[in-house]
Amino acid sequence: MARIVYYVASSLDGFIADSAGGVDWLPAGEPNDYGYAEFYAGVEALVMGRRTYDQVVSFGEWPYPGKPAYVFTHSPPSDGPPEASFVRTNAPDFAREIAERHSGTVWLVGGADLADQFRQAGLVDEYLVFLIPTILGQGVPLFGGPGSPTALELDSAQSHADGVVALRYRARKTR
Repeated sequence: MARIVYYVASSLDGFIADSAGGVDWLPAGEPNDYGYAEFYAGVEALVMGRRTYDQVVSFGEWPYPGKPAYVFTHSPPSDGPPEASFVRTNAPDFAREIAERHSGTVWLVGGADLADQFRQAGLVDEYLVFLIPTILGQGVPLFGGPGSPTALELDSAQSHADGVVALRYRARKTR
């Protein structure tokens, strides 16, 4: 059974993108990848919402070659990378199918609304949140909206010299 991980960077005030959806404020070109390469090597499949997908494809070359990517959308594009499958169904129902189809790590890339749907359905096994020492003031929140609380347990916290803090939590209840 797959392990669903919400791996995400957040500003100190809880935003994953600025108000225009931009991520220019994220560290780039740094010598430290904060463990991304190791994490990504263990990823078997990806899950994302349509806005995240649109942003990723706007960067140019598809950054996830060879790994299935499930994109939740009500209006699939006419074309896309061969790895991308466009899903129109209920996120929690399809997440259960993904969990049965894959046996490794499934990266819940984002965005906030999709992450919140997975969280509220109790489908996220691990939260790996990188706090970036930036305050945006407004933007796309880490989670999409109100809902029931989710109790988490801290597995680890690692600080980096540039002020980035990696927090690894696991959900107290597993599916």
